[in-house]
Amino acid sequence: MTYLQQINQWSSTHHPKWLVVIRALLGVSLFIKGIQFLKDTAVLEQMISHASLSHGIVWLNIFIPWLHLFGGSMIIAGLYTRISAAVQIPVLIGAVFLVQAKQPVFSGDSGQIFSVVVLFLLFVFLIEGGGPFSLDNALRNSKNN
Repeated sequence: MTYLQQINQWSSTHHPKWLVVIRALLGVSLFIKGIQFLKDTAVLEQMISHASLSHGIVWLNIFIPWLHLFGGSMIIAGLYTRISAAVQIPVLIGAVFLVQAKQPVFSGDSGQIFSVVVLFLLFVFLIEGGGPFSLDNALRNSKNN
């Protein structure tokens, strides 16, 4: 049994049902953040320009909103949850350590606490997976039958 199969076996036997609600809320928050970035691209451009990134990374303005939309919808449905969380993690690491790190934590306009919570939850679902009420589980069960 491989290491990934052992993690999958453990998470399927120890996955609390309330974690499905947290997974859906995480997906909805990522989806809404993607919509906000699409509606107001100047905010995202400003955050990227104030970060310690080079000025040649214009493609992030397009990539990040669509990644949040697609990844958030996949996490909501519980389809390829671990892959969706793994793809979102580098973006949130950049948000926490490059973009939000220059702002005071408890200022009114800081999103650092939100970003840290989302990053933590992405790591949780990278390990836990979609859980019992997910398309991952439905596909796995239909494949076994």
